[in-house]
Amino acid sequence: MPIPDLYSAGIASGWKVLDAATFTAPRTIDADVVIVGTGAGGGIAAELLSEAGLNVVMVEEGGLHTSDSFRDMDEARAYRTLYQEAAARATSDGAISILQGRAVGGSTTVNWSSSFRTPPRTLAHWAAHHAVAGHGEQDMAPWFARIEERLSMAPWAMDPNPNNAVLRRGCEALGWEWHVIPRNVKGCWNSGYCGLGCPVNAKQSMLVSTIPAALAHGATLVHRLRVRAIDHDGKAVRGVTGDALGHDGYSPTGIRVTVRARHVIAAGGAINTPALLLRSRVPDPYQRLGQRTFIHPVNLSVAKMPEKIDPYYGAPQSIASDHFQWRHGATGPIGYKLEVPPMFPGISAGVLNGMGDDLRRDMAALPHANAMLALLRDGFVPESPGGRVRIADDGSPILDYEVSDYLWDGVRRAYLSMAEAQFAAGAQRVRPAHLDATWYTSWPQARDAIGQLPLKPFRVLLFSAHLMGGCAMSEDPARGVVSSAGRHHQLPNLYVLDGSVFPTSIGANPQLSVLALAAQNATTLRKTITA
Repeated sequence: MPIPDLYSAGIASGWKVLDAATFTAPRTIDADVVIVGTGAGGGIAAELLSEAGLNVVMVEEGGLHTSDSFRDMDEARAYRTLYQEAAARATSDGAISILQGRAVGGSTTVNWSSSFRTPPRTLAHWAAHHAVAGHGEQDMAPWFARIEERLSMAPWAMDPNPNNAVLRRGCEALGWEWHVIPRNVKGCWNSGYCGLGCPVNAKQSMLVSTIPAALAHGATLVHRLRVRAIDHDGKAVRGVTGDALGHDGYSPTGIRVTVRARHVIAAGGAINTPALLLRSRVPDPYQRLGQRTFIHPVNLSVAKMPEKIDPYYGAPQSIASDHFQWRHGATGPIGYKLEVPPMFPGISAGVLNGMGDDLRRDMAALPHANAMLALLRDGFVPESPGGRVRIADDGSPILDYEVSDYLWDGVRRAYLSMAEAQFAAGAQRVRPAHLDATWYTSWPQARDAIGQLPLKPFRVLLFSAHLMGGCAMSEDPARGVVSSAGRHHQLPNLYVLDGSVFPTSIGANPQLSVLALAAQNATTLRKTITA
């Protein structure tokens, strides 16, 4: 049955959707509120503010890509069109790969649908150690519930695919905690290609939920527009100025676009939002901007299973384990969450670390491969200060992130946990994603070998799809860029409503955390504007 394209019908009915690649002359657009970024934070803010009758303009650097263009389920197309730097974004030293969305809907268009509430221990840590107010467990509970209902977030009701079943089986055999992951889907076909754009509009990303709702309430969407700077006089913001990009989504056309607005919301996500504020030279008297950027460093373990896994099919993530997340408390040795990633052929070729005949053999065995990953919970102790966002001479963002001995300890323990779980689930052989690792055929062999692996950049395969911090919230202006309500401490009509406000990492996939916090703070802003 054909899936209707929401945007073709919407534009035909009067939605204001502008492709800056088609602009032939400079433009000035007026708004009550301009929102830079259309991911989780920007998308939910646009819906809530436009519902109140405010004139909202959404600006997105990436292009508008809809279900029609996702039906090929092609990796190369998805990485090229839907990810930052064509999925080649990395830390400044190139040691950690970063997967971050770059399209209308932001990372919600390409994430794997996992939807966790912010762990209560994280919220308590923010209040106790970072002077965050109004976001405790009880404060956030109604906002989590509201977003869960709005975006159909619920524990995955179908059986896990074989890839996720390995994690569940391993945890059960070892007596470890495991749980079913809530997912933001409605009418899901269980194909498994969420990371390449949902071809059936089942994933309730901002692309198919809040942005269409905002457009239906009269908001304007301008895509393929790179915001160069927030315009301000040091006391208040006046809007933003940007450069139109060509149809390739990257090359500036030379056309300047100005959006004049009474309020500006920065919602481009961690890395992009701090870079925008740095380019704009917003007041930063305590030098907090771009500091304490967190990424949930991720390491990976691959197993060869006797049964067929087909790790590219089925809901990508449906089982997780927090067995090692809080066992040492919030401030002890680093904790980590165990999950399972899908293994599409293109990205798996890089993960498997082989060449020639070795790579051919490993790829031929991909239908029997399982992968586990560990999200390391960075930012909770002084030994884990996170990274720093800065800007290059051309204004593009750069992320410096050094892996400390504290984090390396967590990487080794996570390798051990994943290998133990995979063997407990029946793996025939296991190999950590490490250049010096080989295939191990028993848990004792793996345990001994992992204990000797050198933990250094470029030897360990590390990546991240979770970007947090860089514009931390705090009631203390000396410790944060914005208040707990997301309001900039020095520019009162500038707000930050995305994951860059988190004072630490979350300790879980951050989609629902961004959505709920942005909804809470956007509602406060709406009351302020419309009072």
